[in-house]
Amino acid sequence: MNAGAIDRFLGGRIALRQPARGFRSGLDAVMLAAAVPAKAKDTVLELGAGAGVASLCLAARVPGCTIVGLEIDPELVALANGNTARNGLESRVRFLPGDVCDPPRGVRTGFDHVFANPPFHDPRSDASPVAERARAKRDAGQLATWLAMGLKRTASNGTFTLILRADRLGEALAALPATGVTVFPLWPKADRPAKRILIQTRKSARAPLAVLPGLVLHRRDGGYTPGADAVLHGAPLSLVPPRPRL
Repeated sequence: MNAGAIDRFLGGRIALRQPARGFRSGLDAVMLAAAVPAKAKDTVLELGAGAGVASLCLAARVPGCTIVGLEIDPELVALANGNTARNGLESRVRFLPGDVCDPPRGVRTGFDHVFANPPFHDPRSDASPVAERARAKRDAGQLATWLAMGLKRTASNGTFTLILRADRLGEALAALPATGVTVFPLWPKADRPAKRILIQTRKSARAPLAVLPGLVLHRRDGGYTPGADAVLHGAPLSLVPPRPRL
C-alpha cells in the first residue's frame, strides 16, 4: 500500500502515515477518540481501525490504557502497526487483521470500552471510484451488525462509542438498547444542522436516552471554535448527561 506524507494530530503529538489513495481519517477520528472515557489500566477495542488514527489519539490522551484495533484490510493493519512504532506506543497499542462481523479469537472477550467509526454511507448511495475508499465508507447494510458486535465486545458497565452521519441516527437507535444511550451532535456551525453525531451506550445502564447540546465545530469565519480546537489538541469530550436537579 502506498502511504502518503506524514499527518500530524493533537497539535503534533501524534505523527502517522495514511494511504495515499482511499479513505483518510481526520476530524471524525479525533472527535471519536476524545469521546471514549478510558482511564489508565482500561482495556479498549477499536472496530475498523484503518491506519490507526483514532486509537493512537486515544493512547496519547490516556497514558496507561491498552488498545487493540481490528481492521479487515491487512495492508492497513501493517500501516497502523508501523504508525504505532513511529509514535513509540507498541507496548500499549496493537492492530490485528479481522472482520468485525467474525472477529478473531483474540478479541472475543469483554473490553472496558469499545469504539468505532463504522462505514456510515447508505449502501444505496453512490460509490467512490476508489475501491478502498468505497469499502471504508459504505456499510453494505451491516450497520446494525456492527452495533451488535460492538455491544457484544463491551463488558458490563463499559461503554460503546461511535460516530455516524446524523441522518442515520434513527437506524442506530433502533439497533441499540432503549436505555443507557447518549447522543452528542457535532454542529458544523451554530446555525447549521448536525452532519455527524457521537453516540455512546453504557452497557447495562438504566438511564433514559439523553440528547446533549453537543459541540459547535466552526465559527462564522470558518475557524474552529475554542471547544473544537481544545479537542483537536487533546482535550476529552464528555458524553455523560448532567444529573437532573431535585
